[in-house]
Amino acid sequence: MKIKAKKSLGQNFLIDKNIIKKIVNVGNILPKSSILEIGAGTGNLTECILNKNPKKIFIIEKDERLVEKLKIRFNNKVEIINKDVLTVKENLICSDKLIVYGNLPYNISTQILSKWITNDSKNVWFENFILMFQKEVADRILAQTNSKNYGRLSILSNWRLFVKKVFNINSSCFNPKPKVQSTLLMFSPRKKYPKLENSKNLEFVTRIFFNQRRKKIKKPLNQLFKKPNEIVEKLKLNIDLRPQNLSPDIYYKIANEYEKLRK
Repeated sequence: MKIKAKKSLGQNFLIDKNIIKKIVNVGNILPKSSILEIGAGTGNLTECILNKNPKKIFIIEKDERLVEKLKIRFNNKVEIINKDVLTVKENLICSDKLIVYGNLPYNISTQILSKWITNDSKNVWFENFILMFQKEVADRILAQTNSKNYGRLSILSNWRLFVKKVFNINSSCFNPKPKVQSTLLMFSPRKKYPKLENSKNLEFVTRIFFNQRRKKIKKPLNQLFKKPNEIVEKLKLNIDLRPQNLSPDIYYKIANEYEKLRK
């Protein structure tokens, strides 16, 4: 039975076998590896992962039609979690650190990534993420300070993760063919990063700044702090700068100062 992709779930099935092999090889899968695949679709990537003989494969798939197809195709070779990925507690799936693959639905890709980054669990549950994004989103994740794409997504991503571009993927590699190109990114956890008591504070601080990205930073500082001049002096900020001019490290420090006020 041929399954039609659901537009409402942002489905685009990867069909190019050469690209699939290249994506799987990025993870350097070993016999001791445990894998988590997000949105397996019809199972083309899953099959290629199985060929590497990993210890275990877990799949999160929301679409019940696809779950049935995956059960038939792989029998008991994979463990399927029929849930919305945004509701799953990944750190409870397995005691092993997981290599995570995902052809993420375009409509919720940033929500998924943000959820994983802002997970305040003290134990890192993943070995790395190998994730496909709409190229425009990937460009925002990779963006450097002072560039037009720089913003909340790159600041959040680089806080606890190293981010590396792997390669672009042409729309012809998918069915149905999307109107945009895709980019594969690899994320690995940082051992050292600026500690925050609640990662939601970094989300909030960056939202305040980048909601007014054309304004000078004096305005968001006034919104966040009763005594903004003290923060300006302490962090040696130039209030004539705009949000895209501040490095990620400055945002981590501002979030830290914001947290001190919440105690």
